Amino acid sequence: MPTDKPSYLGHRERIRAKFAASGLAPLADHEVLELLLTYAIARRDTKPLAWALIKQFGSLGEVLDADPADLAAVKGMGKGTASFLKLVRALFTRYSLEELRQTATIRSPEQVVQYCKASLAGRSEECLELIYLSVRNTVIRAETVALGLIDRVSISPRKIVECTLAAKASAVILVHNHPSGDVTPSLEDILLTQEVVEAARLLGISVYDHIIVGRQAYYSLKANGKI
Repeated sequence: MPTDKPSYLGHRERIRAKFAASGLAPLADHEVLELLLTYAIARRDTKPLAWALIKQFGSLGEVLDADPADLAAVKGMGKGTASFLKLVRALFTRYSLEELRQTATIRSPEQVVQYCKASLAGRSEECLELIYLSVRNTVIRAETVALGLIDRVSISPRKIVECTLAAKASAVILVHNHPSGDVTPSLEDILLTQEVVEAARLLGISVYDHIIVGRQAYYSLKANGKI
């Protein structure tokens, strides 16, 4: 009776051992993806699929940000494996929010950027998220309030203030993404922010910042004198 193990088992063991010894730092994008896929695919070499996904979407980040249907359409994936990758992405977002919530006091945009990028930077459509702050400037929670083109038609300043009041927050940070990657605020971005600031002020709510994120960059309206 043959006793040789399939070659892919040895590869799985090597890549898992490499991660156990040194973490993700020495692993290339396709190796990280291979490693992830070993936990979703039991009896197959995951290296060809990892390369196929990188080729299809461009990078590890873009694979994790991809639509589940697009992931499932790649040969060898299937809905279950696509769901697993989306779970990994969602866990990272939640972990980033928990880290942010543990920050003693929010004092600068840099403190929230990691969460902003985890939550929104890879989205293919514009999303507006509100990060609610307590009277001590600690994070209460975050909430997505608009999808699609973000302007005063899709989400009114009044709605943003109402959501902040409902969260029992004393301050709010607006965060939205520019899928194009250009984080320069549009005139609509600036006008919406100014109207929110004015509406919130009347009810004793502070608008701490409006942060626009792309995959590689971010723009703080407060740091750039727009608030």
